[in-house]
Amino acid sequence: MDEKNEATREIVRRLPTADREELLRLWEENFGRPASPGLRRSLILPILAYRIQERVYGGLDPESERRLREAVGKLKPQGTRRAEKAQAFKPGTRILREWKGQIHEVLITASGFEYKGETFRTLSPIAKRITGTHWSGPAFFGTKRGSR
Repeated sequence: MDEKNEATREIVRRLPTADREELLRLWEENFGRPASPGLRRSLILPILAYRIQERVYGGLDPESERRLREAVGKLKPQGTRRAEKAQAFKPGTRILREWKGQIHEVLITASGFEYKGETFRTLSPIAKRITGTHWSGPAFFGTKRGSR
């Protein structure tokens, strides 16, 4: 076995014990850009292992890539979160939330969510405006599926 193969195997073998700082350094080295800050370790490890091996041994052959793209194209699109939200509430619905002794009212419109005369695409920026910190809007307002 040549040195390049052995070095690659050793790097991939060490990935599970590497600290986050090392993983992020390897990510940037192999992808040419920083990893997304919210990317979990459980996702970083297999993606990084694949990328390191891909750079050394080569990626998929063009026929395999074509077949994968074809298979993906045949998959049924899943419902989006926005579509699920649109089905959950009809325009005209009012959502009330008490926060620190004050009642906050959001009106659901055909174009989004209205709060204090301003329209928002999602509930999260409204929750942030109310609390001053990042919140999941559906969690803050109690509209998240299964939260009742």
